[in-house]
Amino acid sequence: MNRPVLLLSSPPLHTPAFPTFSPEQEDVRPEPLEEAHAQILRRYPKMRSFLVVRHGRLIYERYYNEAGPGTLHDLRSATKSITSTLAGIAVSRRELPGLDEPLMPYLRDYARKLTDPLLEEVLTLRRLLTMSTGFRWQTGKTLGEPLIHRFHRSRAWTSFALSLPVDAHMAGVFQYRSIDSHLISVLISECCGTDAYSYARQHLFGPLGIEYAAWSSSPEAHTMGHIGLYLTARDMAKFGLCCLNKGLWQNRPVIPEAWLEQALTRQLDGYPAFGDYGYQWWTGRMCGQPFSCAHGHGGQQIYLFPELDAVVVFTADSKVSRWRNPRSLLQQHILGSME
Repeated sequence: MNRPVLLLSSPPLHTPAFPTFSPEQEDVRPEPLEEAHAQILRRYPKMRSFLVVRHGRLIYERYYNEAGPGTLHDLRSATKSITSTLAGIAVSRRELPGLDEPLMPYLRDYARKLTDPLLEEVLTLRRLLTMSTGFRWQTGKTLGEPLIHRFHRSRAWTSFALSLPVDAHMAGVFQYRSIDSHLISVLISECCGTDAYSYARQHLFGPLGIEYAAWSSSPEAHTMGHIGLYLTARDMAKFGLCCLNKGLWQNRPVIPEAWLEQALTRQLDGYPAFGDYGYQWWTGRMCGQPFSCAHGHGGQQIYLFPELDAVVVFTADSKVSRWRNPRSLLQQHILGSME
């Protein structure tokens, strides 16, 4: 699947500003971080970056496979967490309908004659955010989605999604389903008068000082809601830190605090291997620590650990069929360095 992006690389000499300190200055033992780095060199040949932020300061930063601070990384499904955040901003600005308001009136132009009548009842923003629309879908144990290839080959993604049957018994039940995420982006386009990428540059990336990014579009010119975003690892960490700090960046509100309280909290049972599900975020506990995670194929991850006041970012080659989840690095090395 090839879709246009506006920018594929950032100037190599420009790196986003971030206060940097040594691990010891933020009460972190450096040895476990170095052990994690050594493990990456031995066992994670596709890794591209590994960053740790604590108390708002970048304390550890390593790059691999010719990546660097100015490299843009393909977030894959970690994109979903940014899409959710844009929805939260738009809801707070009263530009999107309420969480439980029917959405079909806003998407009617994309509906085909065979649209399931249940959509009038079950399709709400809350259902999209929690992937509980009930659209008939297939999801594998590792979040593989066989139908996503048909969706991507379609020239009318929104109509494709809305034409799927709805299984009434699955409405309100979590099932990992990327079309739900993309429909959030479509809704932003329809209600906010601009695509999600433009909305992000004005209301999220701009306030965070994120200058270099790229975000692919669908054949209908909607920003992809489920994948397609490219950010530097430092800017991924910036976004994570803003979420960790209840939506504040440099003491200025960027993301509504009340929204984050819901988005980063379990809304529905998820999958044991990944966690429960909030609003396009995975949530759970790891080594006794509560966490939230933006997760993408290949190992694109933004972990938030509120009780440790820490953000951990991983990026890796996204064009892989098999990959090793860096989660074990957190469990075996990184989290223990902060206790």
